[in-house]
Amino acid sequence: MNPELLYEDQYFIAAYKPEGWLVHRSDIDKHEHRFLLQYLRDLVGAHLYPIHRLDKPTSGIILFAKTPEIAAALQEQLSSDRSIKSYLAVCRGYCPEQGVINHPLAPVNDFKHQRKRPKADLPRQEAITRYRRLATIELPISVDRYPNSRYSLVEVELVTGRRHQIRRHFKHISHPLIGCPKYGKSLHNRMFAEQFGCGRLLLHAYSLELDHPVTGERLHLKAPPKGEFLELLQRFSWAIPGGIG
Repeated sequence: MNPELLYEDQYFIAAYKPEGWLVHRSDIDKHEHRFLLQYLRDLVGAHLYPIHRLDKPTSGIILFAKTPEIAAALQEQLSSDRSIKSYLAVCRGYCPEQGVINHPLAPVNDFKHQRKRPKADLPRQEAITRYRRLATIELPISVDRYPNSRYSLVEVELVTGRRHQIRRHFKHISHPLIGCPKYGKSLHNRMFAEQFGCGRLLLHAYSLELDHPVTGERLHLKAPPKGEFLELLQRFSWAIPGGIG
């Protein structure tokens, strides 16, 4: 699956990032050859400036500016409450119907040689996540010590934007995301891969609301999941806000 344009004007673009793509070249994965920034530069024929990031295993909406000034304006807005960033996620168990996770997080380093630094040396930062449960399912499949397995489809809104915030916050409330090797549960990840052919992280940036940095027009950008995530939603008869079409 290749990236695709969702929105473009003379100032910036919005694109769909497939899971498994890096936003730009990085030592995080020296063997990866799929880089979203270069692909989109070639696609639109213009120099692009990253505004924010999505982790390699996360899919969904991402923005790039065509000038440094627009990049700065959009970065400022995305870090404020003028923008609304919504995600879809699948977690283990029946999570509460809605809630706010207010749990400070220590910074996470990308590189293995930095991860050895003790957490006590890193000051924790404010981290706030809102969520609401959209759907649930109970499967007649035994995982771990239970005869059946329960899962939730959740809409998540980031209030702050810390590294791995959603994955870490859902681990904190004992509802880890499916497909996450770092903060999830390997038994559940393996079951989804074997039973449903879905081995990816089930986290997708599907909606972004913001003001246009020049015209001030309110933009509502949406990108429903594709591929394995979409197939899982259809298999479980799970609906998302605004539909999948």
